[in-house]
Amino acid sequence: SDYEQLGYNLRLNIFQGGPLKTQSLQRDSYTPDVCKKSVIDPKHWHGRTINELGIWYEKYFLDLNVQKAMKEKYG
Repeated sequence: SDYEQLGYNLRLNIFQGGPLKTQSLQRDSYTPDVCKKSVIDPKHWHGRTINELGIWYEKYFLDLNVQKAMKEKYG
């Protein structure tokens, strides 16, 4: 059965887990000094600031709540 086959694979240690060393395209593509100099700015995320995203989500969820309330009230 499938259960016995899974147990057999686990006993043989076929599933050995993930690699011990992770790979990154940035680390593989650039020299180490470029990776050390790179700084992630949490305030600027893909051209948008966190505040703009927060305002957008606030309006989005407000709209969802209004739609839900209208559906409950008027069907």
